[in-house]
Order: sequence, then C-alpha cells, then structure tokens
Amino acid sequence: MKKTPLYDHHLGLNARMTDFGGWLLPVEYTGIIEEHKKVRSAAGLFDVSHMGEIIVKGKDAEAFLQELLTNDISKAADGKVIYSPMCYEDGGVVDDLLIYKYSSEYFLLVTNAANTDKDFEWISEHAKGDMEAVNVSDSWALLAIQGPCAESILQKATYCPLADIRFYTFVPEINVCGVPAMISRTGYTGEDGFEVYIPWDKAPEVWEGLLDLGRSLGLVPAGLGARDTLRLEAALPLYGHELSPDITPLEAGLGAFVKLGKDSFIGKEALLRQHAAGLERKLTGFVMTGRGIPRSGYDIMDGERKIGFVTSGSYSPSLGQNIGLAMADIGYSEPGTEFDVIIRDKPVRARTLELPFYRKKYRK
Repeated sequence: MKKTPLYDHHLGLNARMTDFGGWLLPVEYTGIIEEHKKVRSAAGLFDVSHMGEIIVKGKDAEAFLQELLTNDISKAADGKVIYSPMCYEDGGVVDDLLIYKYSSEYFLLVTNAANTDKDFEWISEHAKGDMEAVNVSDSWALLAIQGPCAESILQKATYCPLADIRFYTFVPEINVCGVPAMISRTGYTGEDGFEVYIPWDKAPEVWEGLLDLGRSLGLVPAGLGARDTLRLEAALPLYGHELSPDITPLEAGLGAFVKLGKDSFIGKEALLRQHAAGLERKLTGFVMTGRGIPRSGYDIMDGERKIGFVTSGSYSPSLGQNIGLAMADIGYSEPGTEFDVIIRDKPVRARTLELPFYRKKYRK
C-alpha cells in the first residue's frame, strides 16, 4: 500500500483511512457530512498527493498531445489549464486529465491515481517526434484548498495576488508557506479554490501551515468521502464511474471537451460515428423519491426492462436528498422522467433532474 507524505498527519487527526487505488487515504476526520458542509460554507483542505504527474516536453510536445487528447490545446495560451479526455481508438476513455501548458514545448499532465502507470504506458507507446514523457509522480505532493474562504486563507500564505489568477489558469513559480510551489485555480468540488503542487517532502510543512492560517476562517481537513459527495453534487465525472473504457466522453456529457473539428486524434473516427448516429444512452441525474440510497452498479429499470445503471450515488448534504448519476437509455434522460432503482432486490422510485444538482460557484 502506498502512503502520501501526510499519512502520519492524518493518523494524528484521527482520520479513518481506506484503500483507494492502492493508496492509504483519509475517508473522513470528523464526519463526511460535517466536512462537506464546511467546504460549502468556509473551506476544506484535501490531501490529493496520490494523483499522478507526467511531464511531456520537447519541440513536438504540443503536436503529440493534439493527437493524444480529444480537446484542442493548440489554442490555449501559456499558463492555461485544459481539461481533456484521452481515448482509445474505439472512443472509450483511457483517462481524463488536466493539462498544464507552460509553453508549446512543456506540459504537465495530471492523471487519476489508479491510472498513472497505465497512462504513462499509453503515452510512451504512442510517443513520436522530438518529445519525451517523464513520470514525476514521486516528486510532487498535491493539496487542494476549496471553498468560499479558500482565496482569503491561501492569500495569508503567499505574496502572489491570488485574485489575479483566473479560473483554470496557473502560476508556475510561487512560494506557499515559504515553500516553492505551483498553484492553479482549479478543483473538484464545485466551489472556488486552488490546487497547490509542492515538493513531496515539503507537504507536511505546507499542510500544517495552511491549517494554522485558516483555522480562524473555518478551514478543516477534509477526506475522500466529502470530496466524492461534493463532486457528485457538482456532477463532475469520476473515472471508473462516469468515464471508463466502456463509456465515451460523448455519452458522459463531455462533448464540449471533444473537438471533432480537429484534424486528428486517437478515437476521432469512432466518436464521429457515434455523434452522427446519435447517442443511444447518456449520463442522467436523478433524485430518489422512494426511500433508499443509490450506489454505483445498481440497475435502473422501467418495469421489467433494464434501461441503464447507476454510475454514482449518495446522500446529498447540500440538498438533503438521495441523488445519483446514471448511464440511462436516451429516452429516459429528460428531466421529470421516472424509473426504478433496484436496491437490495427491490424497485425504489426515482425521478430525473437537470444537472448539475448544485450550482457551481467558480470564480471566473
């Protein structure tokens, strides 16, 4: 089992730990609902050092990534962060990534933790031209500070004017709590916030520093449990649930990040065919009207007919209701449509809603 550099600090905060993608990570400290509500009302600090980092550099780096990714990175200015799926030839998803564009010859790719080795192998297999890929995951730790007070708290730890950092942009060289860092205005909660990349061995120093500086403004450590309920309310996809080798980005509602007008990218032909034929299924949000919590993998039914499956589900602390995302037949995706979720072999009624469940509060 892998551990982040903050493992002992999590234990010291009485965190409940769990195995997540081969990593021992905190699920909760004081409680998922309490931590969730703190992020929505003040701020939460997350240890996400399990995420992977891969550098792609060289004269042909941009051309290579244009072929590898569904999004168009050529139009992005230096200092921008780009979100993009990375697909197989059949349109299924290898992973969904954040791409930090330092220049047309230097990029940082941030991968989902369990996919890092697979992603690096995929990138290496397709490498061509004057470029090099380097897995630097062991060198970087990553903290996410999220919530309406995130900027005020982080500003105490740096001289950089954070208000000047726009949504999905980054500053490559900055000091946070006296430690060299790279920060971006990004996150996975539906709230304003920042992600802070620091040297692996400096993570405890920054973690403790931010918690001390933010305590008076309500900052709390938050675990994977709250991270999951927060991203679910914001309808943000999780690889292995809303995205997978068997789910295309078009089915997942990520068409805005698939630039079918690009000259070429891996999976383009398959996605063009799917787009032209029309989707047979799509990601759909729903709320339970009967009693029960939907969980990933549960079948959804219309009478005796299976019409899809739950990709993610939970109690929503912000809405006070049980909600879920489902990959449903296209005829059941309109808001207000009803179907059954099979919970412990019993049908429980649900109704579709327009996504996202929670209005995102990004500062753009």
